[in-house]
Amino acid sequence: MNWLLVIGGAMVGAPLRYLTDRAVQSRHDSVFPWGTFTVNVSGSLILGLLTGATTHLQLLLGTGLCGALTTYSTFSYETLRLAETGARLHAAVNVVASVAAGLAAAFAGAALAHM
Repeated sequence: MNWLLVIGGAMVGAPLRYLTDRAVQSRHDSVFPWGTFTVNVSGSLILGLLTGATTHLQLLLGTGLCGALTTYSTFSYETLRLAETGARLHAAVNVVASVAAGLAAAFAGAALAHM
């Protein structure tokens, strides 16, 4: 039963990641990967909100939805590509901003969940 919750969440998270990434990136004329940044910070916020949630909700939304929504591999790849193409400042900003914003979103979500 638990694996069905993970699959159900992932079936929503994967297309949501793709659509969000495309929508956000199309609005920015920049080499900075705003789409990936947005889905990763959003996923961190959702995971923070899920602290203390039931196991089934954590499986559905945390592991399933957020697991498919967020993407460490794309973050890493895009950072590498920025550095390789000479956009080293953008690469460094991507790393620092993604980690800082992701952690801030997770802490904010956890704080909101415990209000």
